Amino acid sequence: MTVENNNPSSESPSPSAAAQSATASSVVPQEEARIPVPVRTATKKRKRNSPRRSLLGLAGVLTFFLIWEITPRIGLLPAKYLPPASEVLAVFIQDLGMASFWKSVGDTMLAWGIGLSVAIIAATAIGLVVGMSPFLRKFTNSTVEFLRPIPSVALIPIAVLLFGVKIESSLMLIIYASFWQVLIQTLYGVADVDNVAMNTAKSYGFSYFQRLRDVVFPTVWPFLMTGIRLAAAVALILAITAQLVIGSPGLGNEISRAQSGGAIAGMYALILATGLLGVLINLVMRYIEKKTLGWHPSVRGEVVV
Repeated sequence: MTVENNNPSSESPSPSAAAQSATASSVVPQEEARIPVPVRTATKKRKRNSPRRSLLGLAGVLTFFLIWEITPRIGLLPAKYLPPASEVLAVFIQDLGMASFWKSVGDTMLAWGIGLSVAIIAATAIGLVVGMSPFLRKFTNSTVEFLRPIPSVALIPIAVLLFGVKIESSLMLIIYASFWQVLIQTLYGVADVDNVAMNTAKSYGFSYFQRLRDVVFPTVWPFLMTGIRLAAAVALILAITAQLVIGSPGLGNEISRAQSGGAIAGMYALILATGLLGVLINLVMRYIEKKTLGWHPSVRGEVVV
């Protein structure tokens, strides 16, 4: 008679084998679970620090205005040259209800917008063409390095001779100053393009414009957005400067008139308005940069380990 062995221990693995199997099966999940932890931690840390950073920034602004208020009142500086912050803010609030103030803001922003747009279009096109050609890069390098350091304000006499006190004078200075910010960043972006990707695109028969669209431009875009953000701030500075010195319509001209007329509090109120315009422009540019570069690690806040 054959006796069937129903003892389950004969078919179960030994304790050592079971331990090895459990250890081997737990290695991969542990490694997989460990990978995204730094990314999640960094993102949460950034979110936790955001309110604190905002509060610190607000505290810094309030401290600045407090020092400004106290300085003329205790006699460190004459009040006729530096009115208290409360007086300046009162005049600024009055300006917000005046049509002439908003017309000056509109003139400044018009010059800023036109000049910046022309500079971005011209610098991007030239930067892409020059950057993709080794011959053109070498041919134009000396010229770029010679023209780029020339201060835009040095061109004010030429602008006045050519266009007088019209808006074209401001546009000339704005375009010249903003052009180099975008051009240099575009050239850096093209230089950062992967040569292997370019050669692969060529081997697959991509045309010049296809390589430009599918290989070059995605690499250049983060550099280009940085250049545009820098150029936006420079364009506003030159718009105010040109209006202040040349007399073109805008906030700069109003600042000059307030200073000449002895309206010192009004002058500081207009200066405060230019600062707020700069903050607003920077916030808008950062928002556009965040929306258009949502795929980029620097914007997504990812940490690569």
